[in-house]
Amino acid sequence: MEKTKILFVCLGNICRSPLAEAIFKDKVKRKNLERFVEADSCGTANYHVGDTPDERTVRNALKNGVTINHLGRQLAADDLDYFDYILAMDKSNHQNIYRLPNASRHQQKIVLMRTFDPQGNGKDVPDPYYGTERDFQEVFDILDRSMDEFILHLERSHLPA
Repeated sequence: MEKTKILFVCLGNICRSPLAEAIFKDKVKRKNLERFVEADSCGTANYHVGDTPDERTVRNALKNGVTINHLGRQLAADDLDYFDYILAMDKSNHQNIYRLPNASRHQQKIVLMRTFDPQGNGKDVPDPYYGTERDFQEVFDILDRSMDEFILHLERSHLPA
């Protein structure tokens, strides 16, 4: 069985998207589903290519029992061909994804992350970069509950019973 491939996208790939990737991988591992999925994250901008995630994101993830292992990278047109789901953290980056030349062929797979949030369909995952520890925790909580729903969606539609 071919793996379902998921890409999480934010602006710089140092706060929200690497955290989303790490939470997803942690939850998938706990459910013993790693052999069925592949996940990565990236940014629409090239500000932090090759950088480790923001230390506040890493610290917050560890406080919540999740380890992040990622180096920043920028979204490429090939990603749209490769991944089955492209989950944008906010409307701005959702629009940035559509600036790629091949994006129109992949509309069905480009989705806002909070589409899967029972408390925030259509809303953005806020960028905590200029915020406080509380803002980083809010992002963790949003991604944590959104990931539960996203994984349920995958189990119903893509993963073996």
